[in-house]
Amino acid sequence: MQVIKIFLVMVALSVSQLSLAAQATTGTTETTIGTTNSGVTALKSFFDGLTTLTANFEQTVQNAQLSTVEQTSGALWIERPGKFRWNYAEPYLQEIVSDGNKIWIYDADLEQVTVKDAKAALGQTPALLLSGTQPIAESFTIHELINEAGLAWVELTPKDAEAGFSGMRLGFKGNILQEMLLQDNLGQTTRINFSGLAINFPVDPKVFQFTVPEGADVFEISD
Repeated sequence: MQVIKIFLVMVALSVSQLSLAAQATTGTTETTIGTTNSGVTALKSFFDGLTTLTANFEQTVQNAQLSTVEQTSGALWIERPGKFRWNYAEPYLQEIVSDGNKIWIYDADLEQVTVKDAKAALGQTPALLLSGTQPIAESFTIHELINEAGLAWVELTPKDAEAGFSGMRLGFKGNILQEMLLQDNLGQTTRINFSGLAINFPVDPKVFQFTVPEGADVFEISD
């Protein structure tokens, strides 16, 4: 369970703060998905100019032996820079929320809330490599991959040997992100499939506010 949290925070921070060098369309939904193009072109077109993103997701975690150790699903909301909410609906209720300053991780079954400083959490994850305004090529080696299953794929390999993960693959249909794969240094892979994606539409600011549920224990971690 802890590994899933780490990967999720990595993904949320990565998507919420990634800055590239191309043009994106404002007010785009999944209905505008076109044919499969170059993965590198899709990467730039999707992320540059991205301000908000909402979607449903399904997440699968596999160990080094390719055995599935966890399957989850839910919905997400992201507003750059640094704000996000990932709500797990199945198989258990969990919320991970950031208002740009703090991150709350709520486990309903445990009635427990963990609170961390957002900047500190970012600094302790590979997402730090995606957080700046510098070109992505300064932190990653970008590899164009062969199109597969109707998606254009690109691989980002961190240049920092202490990044904590070996690589990230993004799959696009047209210029819309469909899948994300992250592999840690122990060979565990997290695959996230997105659906119902909508970008650059207004998101209610209350989405990124978190209220501690009554009776929940709160643990604030300072780093």
